[in-house]
Amino acid sequence: MAVLTLTLNPAIDQTVTLDHLIPGAVHRARAVRQDAGGKGINAASCLADWGMAVTVMGLLGSENAAPFDALFAAKPIIDRCLRHPGSIRVNLKIVDGNGTTDINMDGAPVAQAGVDAVGAALEAQAQAGDVVILSGSLPPGCPPDIYARLTAMLRARGAIVLLDSSGPALRHALDGAVLPTILKPNLHELVEWHGAPLDTPHAIATAAASLLERGVDLVAVSMGDQGALFLTRRETLRARLVSDHVESTVGAGDAMVAGLAAALAEGAGLERMARLSTAFAVGKLGQAGPHLPARDRVEALAARVETEILMGEKQ
Repeated sequence: MAVLTLTLNPAIDQTVTLDHLIPGAVHRARAVRQDAGGKGINAASCLADWGMAVTVMGLLGSENAAPFDALFAAKPIIDRCLRHPGSIRVNLKIVDGNGTTDINMDGAPVAQAGVDAVGAALEAQAQAGDVVILSGSLPPGCPPDIYARLTAMLRARGAIVLLDSSGPALRHALDGAVLPTILKPNLHELVEWHGAPLDTPHAIATAAASLLERGVDLVAVSMGDQGALFLTRRETLRARLVSDHVESTVGAGDAMVAGLAAALAEGAGLERMARLSTAFAVGKLGQAGPHLPARDRVEALAARVETEILMGEKQ
């Protein structure tokens, strides 16, 4: 089983750490760092830290791709990204005592020819049984139904499709004739898709279960401090682990996606999947940038995850 990630709208994440963010005031940064990012890139970075071979695909602007080249060489990560003229967007992450404030850019427009080339490369690369992570926003010029079309192609090839997106890209994917195998929305994204508030665990689980009825095999809903829900047609689990130390929340959801992929590669049941993906997310919270702590540290976190059976039995 190979793991591939697709990132159509990568970003260089510039993280600025402040003592306290005050709107309208002049601040002096305590620290500044830049990381190659984008949801699929972040997930791949965490999987490489776990010791898994992972291939990254997508589009990179050639003018400032150096941070990505360095990341892929350092991990190592297999680079199958296509380069195109232009620059990769730079997103600003402001970290202070209240958390992380994100200022995300749209990214440079892409041509249809570039999108088609990426789709053809992905079709040539993906094989039956592979896990393909489709994640992140879409750049200007990219058709909003791209994930729906890629999902249909990949599932026809026998691949496992793990989707983590939002907005029109998510809606089109869920309106398609063929749905992703696994869906990882956060609570805000689930509420946006559902079209109504979800104020209780029961309401959240009911909304997520409706995605199973539409054809998704597994739904993992990340809920911040409330933990995460993991649902199949046979089981529903809630998992929670409070972080001892938060260095940065940037990429925590992507780390959870990586944990899901790592658990799939193990052939894990739902409880192990919930524990490992939660441990990936919490472990990443203690790291600056899209990285995991050492494997034994992640396993120790997984052992501490609290799980609650909401429906069905542990496998």
